Amino acid sequence: MQYRTLGSTGVQVSSLCLGAMMFGTWGNADHEDVAGIVRTALDAGVNIIDTADVYSGGESEVLVGRAIAGRRDEIVLATKVSSPMGPGRNERGASRRWIVRACEASLRRLGTDHIDLYQVHRPDPATDLDETLGALTDLVRAGKIRYAGSSTFTPSAIVRAQWTAERRQRERFVCEQPPYSLLARGIEADVLPACEAHRMGVLAWSPLAGGWLSGRWHRDAVELSSHRTRTMPFRTTLSHYDLGIPANRAKLDAATELAGIAAEAGLTLIQLALAFVTTHPAVTAAIIGPRTAAHLRDQLAAADVVLDAEVLDRIDRVVAPGTDLNPEDTGYGAEILADPRRRRRAAAR
Repeated sequence: MQYRTLGSTGVQVSSLCLGAMMFGTWGNADHEDVAGIVRTALDAGVNIIDTADVYSGGESEVLVGRAIAGRRDEIVLATKVSSPMGPGRNERGASRRWIVRACEASLRRLGTDHIDLYQVHRPDPATDLDETLGALTDLVRAGKIRYAGSSTFTPSAIVRAQWTAERRQRERFVCEQPPYSLLARGIEADVLPACEAHRMGVLAWSPLAGGWLSGRWHRDAVELSSHRTRTMPFRTTLSHYDLGIPANRAKLDAATELAGIAAEAGLTLIQLALAFVTTHPAVTAAIIGPRTAAHLRDQLAAADVVLDAEVLDRIDRVVAPGTDLNPEDTGYGAEILADPRRRRRAAAR
């Protein structure tokens, strides 16, 4: 296992981060099996775990907390806030009112007295950044969190948050969590340079592109089937896997070519995909999200893989640097910027 420093914090974390989105009813509801997955990851050298309050309605945090009991001090524990956690109008977002309440709830579910990295899950257009950073600063000073971070922020929002923290004397975001994979490379053009400029760590989510880089799907497929399409509440449509969409056909073609590159390099597509993400100098860790022990084994096999220049050049010829084959894979920020009507709706929520 490789280890890197998380931004400018001095904290050392493994290059593979155990993501817990699939723990609980969204994925694996077998509590003992989940505990075994966590123990296996820790024994393999993984020392950072990322979850969120919204994952399985809080069940993921509960499962993580139980699984790390007795080993808490070995782990850099990360969770997130801002996604809806109930029907109430104020049970979401990045206001001081909600952040403080949500943090207390996450601490209870995780069974710990502090969170190492507390991340704003998505930008909240309705809340001033200074209010958000002020609440996070107070939580740091109270000893309830150690660091604050962001997730899926646009480059301008990343820079604005850093500026606000400096100007207002707030705790700053020490890392960003963006989507990044062989098929979604857009952040190479702007997000990653912004993070490097501000010495922020980067925890890349969806390095296997939501299953597209699992090695199970190929150019001849006529229909894609994924556990996510059946269980994820925020994928209310199947457009993410709809092969009638030209951008998705392009992704499938690219995945087929990339699988060939992996095979010629003596790797699985999973190993190639994860190693590609962790090879970028701005990336601290790739977040792996296994649902089963077999998934974890396949992903841990990438821990020490290093891609040479020839393989990286071949990858660039399939998916050009800074390119997102499907714009929908860029996350929340891009769709808000692209459609002013959606931006207004987001602000109204």
